[in-house]
Amino acid sequence: MPEPTGVIHDIGYQRYTGLRLGRRQVFGALYLHGVRTVFGLGRSAKAKIFPWLVVGIVGMVAAAVTAIRTQIGEVVMTYAQFADAMSWLVIFFVAVAAPELVSRDLRSGVLPLYFSRPLPRADYPLAKLLALVTGLWLLLGAPQLVMFLGGAFTADGMRGVWDELLDLLPGLLYAGLWAVIFASVGLLIASLTGKRAFAAGGIVAVFLMTTPIVGVLSILPSQTANQLAGVASPPTLVQGVGLWAMRDLLITDQDGVGPDLGPFGPVYALVAVALVAACVALLLARYRKVAAR
Repeated sequence: MPEPTGVIHDIGYQRYTGLRLGRRQVFGALYLHGVRTVFGLGRSAKAKIFPWLVVGIVGMVAAAVTAIRTQIGEVVMTYAQFADAMSWLVIFFVAVAAPELVSRDLRSGVLPLYFSRPLPRADYPLAKLLALVTGLWLLLGAPQLVMFLGGAFTADGMRGVWDELLDLLPGLLYAGLWAVIFASVGLLIASLTGKRAFAAGGIVAVFLMTTPIVGVLSILPSQTANQLAGVASPPTLVQGVGLWAMRDLLITDQDGVGPDLGPFGPVYALVAVALVAACVALLLARYRKVAAR
């Protein structure tokens, strides 16, 4: 028999003997990296321009509202109303952040590398979704803290500070509602394509194209259609849920007259839950399909 000619060379590679982290650490790393990505941290200066421009605008609005309140001694915008006022900025923020979270990975084909680690298929989209929800909540919640500090310093004693805190907490919950619904819809749309421009355009189109539907339904002769018009668009759906759950904080009319939901307030809440559940289910199904390729 011929002598073997192969030679094994020792070039210094060593086996990893350290602690091997598991699923929780992988999920946490994906989540933290996602939050950083939402705000462009760890990326080029170009990637930071739009997120921090939006953060700056939102912060300046909160500072202006706080300054006006300290001057005139009256609340010009509640915490919940602040989230409503920033809704258009939130739409464009989602349109930029969601494609950065998922479309880039789809386009570069790195998902098989993620799934080669101890990472269940569902953990990847859930970590990205949680990161986007956190980013949106911080975008709306942090300026509310600025407003709270301004209100607390001008409050009359500890009782006034406590009342101010009781006003802040529903506002933060309302900001969380905006974050959950917008992140669920935006990330699902972004997961459908690896091209960030297409994903961003699709997100903006979905939010904007549903707005005229609300307008059409609201002018129909049917009162039921008028009262249910808001469920046709994510922004008005969020406002309807907030109005039903926190009516005293969202009314902007001095006479106490807000949009008429009639008896359909619970319907808005059920539709919101169903929308989030459907988006999450479709997102998980999407990544099961991607992973199977």
